[in-house]
Amino acid sequence: MDQAPGSRQDDAQSGLPVCYRHPDRETGIRCTRCERPICPECMVSASVGFQCPTCVREGSGTGHAPSASQPRTLAGGVVTADPRLLTKILIGINVAVFLAVQLRPSLQGSLVLLGQWPPAPFNPTEGVAEGEWYRMVTSMFTHEAPWHLAFNMLSLWWLGGPLEQVLGRARYLSLYLVSGLAGSALVYLLVPPGTATLGASGAIFGLFGATVVLMRRLRQDMRPIIALLVINLVFTFGWSGISWQAHIGGLVAGVVIGVGMVHAPRERRALVQFGVCGLMLAIVVVVTLLRTVQLT
Repeated sequence: MDQAPGSRQDDAQSGLPVCYRHPDRETGIRCTRCERPICPECMVSASVGFQCPTCVREGSGTGHAPSASQPRTLAGGVVTADPRLLTKILIGINVAVFLAVQLRPSLQGSLVLLGQWPPAPFNPTEGVAEGEWYRMVTSMFTHEAPWHLAFNMLSLWWLGGPLEQVLGRARYLSLYLVSGLAGSALVYLLVPPGTATLGASGAIFGLFGATVVLMRRLRQDMRPIIALLVINLVFTFGWSGISWQAHIGGLVAGVVIGVGMVHAPRERRALVQFGVCGLMLAIVVVVTLLRTVQLT
């Protein structure tokens, strides 16, 4: 007959009981329901004694939400059944917008990132400077050519899936959106206001930056990702028609947010992680406002 890990017979063989979820941690506390050993991190207060996360999730009635003791990722996110769900949704949104533009080409002009249009001496009526701030977001999901969409979506799938699994959905989505907005902000600041830009490249480069930070944190071989990043940067600066501002803005934001995500101290992890995202978002807002004042 098989025996469940953490049973009393295991304790007798090892000398000291260890937590059934963390075998490297010795403990003298047991769950009051199943009697499995649990360490301080796994203990959930009950009306009498402590219970383990498994019993809590099964509905022990302790007053603690089952989600409070769910397994966590390296960055503190909740482990989910489908670790690529958000990546699939983001790809779906990009594809849907592309198809909508193909069916109605005039729609693209309302979605691209445009600082101000038309130029002087005409009275400008369109662009971020004229109050169309939504363009900084919609341009992140807009693509003109099939090859552009395909390249970005392959990169999103390759980079985004592992990051979503490690960071968790909320942190991953924050990284993606803030990196994309940082790229849009740098484009708005440095590109002539009449130049239209579009694409998810800013957000993709943000994922590149965060991946580099994560692989360094895990002490993995960084040569493949560094080589791929260098190749992309060569194309960024060597190919005409590519907005290097979006790429660099997203990359810098991705590195900064990535450091905050994987190096945040455990005791105040969420505060540091979302605080870094909030700081980067505040910088995006300030840059956008300053450029708007300059143009108007």
